Amino acid sequence: MSIVSTTIIQQPAYLVKTNLVTKKVIFITAIILCLSQLISSPVALLLGILIAFCVGNPYTAFNYKATNILLKIAVIGLGFGMNLTSAFKAGSKGFLLTVGSIITTLLLGYLLGRIFKVGKKIAYLIAVGTAICGGSAIAAVSPVISAQENEISVALSTVFILNAVALFLFPFIGHLLHLDQTQFGLWCAVAIHDTSSVIGASGKFGKEALEIAATVKLARALWIIPVSVLSSIFFKSKNAKIKIPWFIVLFILAMTINTYFPAFHNYGHSITTISKSALILTLFLIGSSLSYSTLKAVGIKPFLQGVLLWIIIASLSLWVLI
Repeated sequence: MSIVSTTIIQQPAYLVKTNLVTKKVIFITAIILCLSQLISSPVALLLGILIAFCVGNPYTAFNYKATNILLKIAVIGLGFGMNLTSAFKAGSKGFLLTVGSIITTLLLGYLLGRIFKVGKKIAYLIAVGTAICGGSAIAAVSPVISAQENEISVALSTVFILNAVALFLFPFIGHLLHLDQTQFGLWCAVAIHDTSSVIGASGKFGKEALEIAATVKLARALWIIPVSVLSSIFFKSKNAKIKIPWFIVLFILAMTINTYFPAFHNYGHSITTISKSALILTLFLIGSSLSYSTLKAVGIKPFLQGVLLWIIIASLSLWVLI
């Protein structure tokens, strides 16, 4: 056995002293539990947070990349359980709400950034993450505006923390206000940052809410392209490379196959089941990336900007829908 695996590694005081092998065993056991579908999305997220705070994540270097890949796989797979016609019919209801909320969020984000004296790029990344699709939007726009690593980290951490809160808070509010499936699906798509938490929260509320939320959110994600173009102009960036979210095209293709090829339904059900497990695992990995050091790195001003912006957009969109 190696020296590394038997030695207590250096770690923050709030973590339970654990050797590397034990950390890995705990982490891998949690992954197996998530894949078994014995726990729900919110519980998986909470489990990830508890491991991050109490034991520590032994695979932090791979977390973001794994989360990004798993989320795309889960989204594409969920398309095999959706009907293209009904999904787009429901999703079209959120078009005007989507356009209005994106413009409003970007303007408010800029204003709040000025009020709280947050760095221009950090404030913009938080606004973009809130307006479109959380971490994916931040990752796409960051190279366009030549954001530094610490600026990206602050914006991502702010969004991920609020995502964690939303996964628990939104279903509770939805039931409290007796929202119907359409209202809740649209609200999730507009007011929750990341696609993972949108799908997790809406899926907990109901199948129709999930279908609407997923369709509207992914249509919303396409706004990464025009927003990236405008960002390059606003920040006067030269030779900026704009990322196109190709996985959304595959999601639409999956819905098309499920809608027009009935013989594929049996396979589609299995793929959907696997995709739900992938989503639960994704939320666990997101939770495991939220540690005390993550919270500390954010800083009070960017966090206040992110929270206030989120509350305003969530309240306004809910008011419109009700």
